[in-house]
Amino acid sequence: MSATAKKLGSFDVLEQIGEGGMGVVLLARQPALERLVVLKKIRAELAVDPSAVERFEREARAAASVHHQNVVAVYDCFSVRDDHYIAQEYVDGKDLRTVLTKLGRLDPNVAHLIALEVARALEEIHARGIVHRDLKPSNILVSTEGATKVADFGIALESNGEGLTRPGTLVGSVPYLSPEQLLGERIDCRSDVFLFGILLYEMLTGVPPYRESNGDATDTLLERMQRGLYVPPRRLARGLPGHLVRLIRGCLKAKPAKRVQSSTHVRRRLERRLGNISPADCRAAIAEYLWDRGVFEATGERTRPEPVAHLQRAARSLSLARAIPAGTAVLATAFVLAGYGFGIRSREAPYVPAEPARAVPSTQAVVPASRSASPPEIRIAGSGVGPERLAPAPIPEPEPARVRFVAQPWAEVRLEDGRRILTPSASSVDLPPGKSTILFEHPRYGAREVDVDLVAGEERVVSYDFEGSPEP
Repeated sequence: MSATAKKLGSFDVLEQIGEGGMGVVLLARQPALERLVVLKKIRAELAVDPSAVERFEREARAAASVHHQNVVAVYDCFSVRDDHYIAQEYVDGKDLRTVLTKLGRLDPNVAHLIALEVARALEEIHARGIVHRDLKPSNILVSTEGATKVADFGIALESNGEGLTRPGTLVGSVPYLSPEQLLGERIDCRSDVFLFGILLYEMLTGVPPYRESNGDATDTLLERMQRGLYVPPRRLARGLPGHLVRLIRGCLKAKPAKRVQSSTHVRRRLERRLGNISPADCRAAIAEYLWDRGVFEATGERTRPEPVAHLQRAARSLSLARAIPAGTAVLATAFVLAGYGFGIRSREAPYVPAEPARAVPSTQAVVPASRSASPPEIRIAGSGVGPERLAPAPIPEPEPARVRFVAQPWAEVRLEDGRRILTPSASSVDLPPGKSTILFEHPRYGAREVDVDLVAGEERVVSYDFEGSPEP
């Protein structure tokens, strides 16, 4: 691309930033709104195929109909001299494929947050009657400010479109396909749920659960999917939280009727473990994690964002390790451009790896200032005769911890002071700092004691899933 900006409609093209099988991706500027945009252009040899052009325009229509902070926005679709373009949001960062290539796999807490943001995006996409059909790491963008966005609606289908009932059509990317896609059968939103399970598995383990057969394999990719033959994620990454393993298992059921039934169910299961976490808290946590690990680096045009004070405190006190029994590393937090469909190879200056952040026990993020063994003394003035008297300073009452209880399917929670709480309850209760034993009791699934160590002033979700209880 020439150093001199080329005019395309209302956009000034700056440079080519990616290329793939379908076309090229350009970085451009929209002077009227003073913003950077991405222009996707279909290849000239494909532009002569009416079906390819129709698919390209369908992508624009599908993506433009979804307005959500976790979905890449589409601004325009236009043609210039028989070339077809889509103008969409520019995300300064990396795609999840690039992130996983550098880090191998993600901390379970951060994978949990990214999965939640993707589930929120899918919920909105599905609410619009659209099936994405190509959910994979290269189509998940994460910005330098921690925003997670689903991109590339190139093979998305509207639920009322004839393409949904067209048999024998295979679209998608191996191994990011559902069994029904491999069979060319009718698909619905549950196909995206299967792809979500693949994505979550890969974030936690570093590899997808299903891969193409080797030359000496005796079974096919489809046969392994239908039989559920994948390496249990805990064999590849020890200590993974049980609820994430169960969610993967529920999403990867071969038969859609046995799968987790919607992205709404996925989102609720992830939120249930995190408590009341806002999108801003998610972004702050993700961004800090990725910056700390050298995924992003500061340049002349990009600097590490300084989090707003209350978001920084939220990220530090976001005790996911308390909500997730396995894994006690504190959430360090941070993540993006690349994907934009077309299998882009992004260009950027080489980074200098940052020294990895050290994991800190979660209580250290909110531990109060320590008290000395002997309380400080204060002087009380005497009557003017003899020395001043010394008296111990009063010790202030410690601030209680705020705790909310969650159980699957439900429970009567008994506290040490005799209080009883029936879940689900949106209200938190005050508990004294220090060690406490909580009893979760269910008439069918029995009782279980859970020990917690509370810190003054913290907010925490304490949860328990009864063995043998049905998944929500």
